[in-house]
Amino acid sequence: MKTRTVRAWSWTHKWSSLVSTLFLLMLCVTGLPLVFSHEIEEVLLEQTWTPADPDGPRLTLDEVLAAALARHPGEVPAFMSFDEDRPVVNVTSVDPNGPAGRYSFEPIDQTSGAVAPPVAGHPVMEFLLQLHTDLFLGLPGMLFLGLMGLMLIVAAVSGVVLYAPFMRRLPFGTVRAAKAARTRWLDYHNLLGVVTAAWLLVVGATGVVNTLATPILAYWKNTALKELTVAYDAPAPTGERASLDAAVERAKQALPGKTLQFVAFPGTDYSTDHHYAVFFHGDTPLTTHLTTPALIDARTGALAAVAPTPWYVKALSLSQPLHFGDYGGLGLKILWALLDLATMVILGSGLYLWLVKGRRKPA
Repeated sequence: MKTRTVRAWSWTHKWSSLVSTLFLLMLCVTGLPLVFSHEIEEVLLEQTWTPADPDGPRLTLDEVLAAALARHPGEVPAFMSFDEDRPVVNVTSVDPNGPAGRYSFEPIDQTSGAVAPPVAGHPVMEFLLQLHTDLFLGLPGMLFLGLMGLMLIVAAVSGVVLYAPFMRRLPFGTVRAAKAARTRWLDYHNLLGVVTAAWLLVVGATGVVNTLATPILAYWKNTALKELTVAYDAPAPTGERASLDAAVERAKQALPGKTLQFVAFPGTDYSTDHHYAVFFHGDTPLTTHLTTPALIDARTGALAAVAPTPWYVKALSLSQPLHFGDYGGLGLKILWALLDLATMVILGSGLYLWLVKGRRKPA
């Protein structure tokens, strides 16, 4: 590699690292407990609630919906989701004449119709998640952290390119322990950087994709879902709707072998003005993060379409758990944590090497 090329890569590596180091350190520190968020919340949160009649019959979805809406007269249903570990159906409703974005949320015990306590994350974990996600700045914060993720990718790629010319006289993985502190830390920095490069690229790329969640979902709703309404030129139905239970059962027949995840009612962001959108996911560690909606005509209860999820929404769905190592159980999470700690050492040593080099006096 020519000297000019090496200098260009070295400049790229230095400044892509320096610009993003402090923010990447923050992401590493907040991301470490988030990798174990499920395990930590199981310890910190006491789940003492039990259903009223655990072995009794379950209310139908129409009955659950009626019980939730009875507590909010005048509101209309927006979403319905289902707890995985308890017989609770969560109903989100909205006042059509109220302020935009204001919703009511009722977790309903499906064994009695009574209100169940909502499942909420621990305040500390919620704080860390929001700091890690958007710096409490919403979409601008997400996009800024996405830019820092791109800097991480550039730094990782440039570091791998530079490893060979800078270590060409030494065997791979050499750490010159007898040398000065700066030389030792340079070798540790280079070794950890090249060993973790693939993981850094995975975490950086998935992090960038996650920061684009809002525009990705908005694009999906404004394109793929709207295309399904072409055949419905009539005004949206305002009278009696088809049974929700019947609609969900019809959707299950169209997507056998999948698990019900949530229902979006007509007129909401995840549906159309004419359909129930019934979302399902798979049962494997991979497919549990991939959703497929079946659209059910809200007037007749007939199946209108099964809407395959576009590739960019699939990429988002897979990136979110992969970013935190939430695929292979506790073993993968421990590996993610060790690599996260190694990344902290890489970032800290890189900053140290730059500061020490800046204090060196010219000969």
